[in-house]
Amino acid sequence: MSSLTRSFLYKVFGAVKKSRKCEILHDVRLLSNLAGKRSISTLDISGIYPPIPTPFNTDESVAFDQLEKNIQIWNKIPLKGYVVEGSNGEYTFLTPNERVEVVKKASEWAAKDKLIIAGSGCESTRDTIEMTNRMADVGARAVLVVTPCYYKGRMTNQALIQHYTKVADNSSVPVILYSVPANTGIDLSPDVIIHLASHPNIIGIKDSGGDISKLASLVYKTQSEDFQVLAGSASFIFPAYSVGCVGGVCALANILGDELCQLVQLFKDGKFQEAKELQFRMIAPNVSITKMYGVAGLKRAMEWFGYYGGITRSPLLPVTDAEEKIIRDIFVQNKFL
Repeated sequence: MSSLTRSFLYKVFGAVKKSRKCEILHDVRLLSNLAGKRSISTLDISGIYPPIPTPFNTDESVAFDQLEKNIQIWNKIPLKGYVVEGSNGEYTFLTPNERVEVVKKASEWAAKDKLIIAGSGCESTRDTIEMTNRMADVGARAVLVVTPCYYKGRMTNQALIQHYTKVADNSSVPVILYSVPANTGIDLSPDVIIHLASHPNIIGIKDSGGDISKLASLVYKTQSEDFQVLAGSASFIFPAYSVGCVGGVCALANILGDELCQLVQLFKDGKFQEAKELQFRMIAPNVSITKMYGVAGLKRAMEWFGYYGGITRSPLLPVTDAEEKIIRDIFVQNKFL
């Protein structure tokens, strides 16, 4: 289906609420199938996802062999899928072709029951649309679109609504909003999110801000839409589920995927005290590989659990020996090592 046709359908039907959305999407699928293109559809994104790091060789080229080895380990864990080329994937340091190739390989190596969500966000709307559809063509089932931020002083609510609407209008797969104010300096406002939730091709948000009241409000105010809220950190996955979030994209899932899936199952089984105790143990380790030492800390910690972490791409520096000891001690103190 052409971008023009898709855009026309969304502009006509975009304001219609959930009761009509299934009929609209059915019409879009029919037109898309007639055109021989990928169809637009809703998608269940509930569950736990690791935002997987991009492994590098010592010369900073992408180590695809190590990526395959890591994915083979993750395939054995009851994760819902993988976020590829998110913030932990160092996507800002990769060329467009590298970004697409990593998504392609991850899609090939992921188990059939794993969902591939690709980080397709770029600074311009046009580049984001192009990257989105390139990633869809190589296996991404949905895309995670981070807020553009270089000109953050002009990234008004109106600018962001226009950006995401154009991307969703022209995307061949469902779009997930991505708010990560620690990296972008922009906290996607509830007004923008609620407005965009009515778009037929915007199916959810990953919010890494850590404001539980905001997550609860989003769940409540978008309940009439096909819109799903994902927590963006393992530090608040238990309270996020408590207020109605359906899953999480968590850096800690790269190394403690089994434990995070166990926490979710404990919550679903009503074993809240056990789930809460496991949540408490995860907070300090998660902070050590996110806020404290970032991707470099995560990659070093992966080595202790049988994964390939390797180096970061310049200008990111590796953790020092002293920093590594701090991270390791935190994991030991919380009984994960």
